[in-house]
Amino acid sequence: MPTIQIEANLSFEQLLNAARQMSRRDLHHFIEQVLLLRAQYDAPTLPDAESELLLKINQPVPADVLRRYDELITGRDERTLTPEEHQELLRLTDQVETLEAERLGRLIELAKLRQVSLDEMMRQLGLQPLPYV
Repeated sequence: MPTIQIEANLSFEQLLNAARQMSRRDLHHFIEQVLLLRAQYDAPTLPDAESELLLKINQPVPADVLRRYDELITGRDERTLTPEEHQELLRLTDQVETLEAERLGRLIELAKLRQVSLDEMMRQLGLQPLPYV
């Protein structure tokens, strides 16, 4: 990113003049950053505990794990798994179930912090309950 010479104490007009010196690409990046800054100012601040829980709740199962898990499920359904692949499927099943159980625990914790039911918490976050098999 190019450097632009500006004074340390900027007026609005000086800042605007500095923006005029930017390339189109840099100006778009600058605008995105300013909009992000505005969103941070405008957004309600969540307590740290809630923010941390939301970050962890929204962490998906790693894509490579899900991809391999789906491949192994397909192999199981087609009855083409080797004994080694079957063991791998069992390990991945445990891993995915553990991650989902941890996620559910965090959802419950967040629901308690907000003093709502788990169903209400999931509704607020736009999460669908998992179907029972």
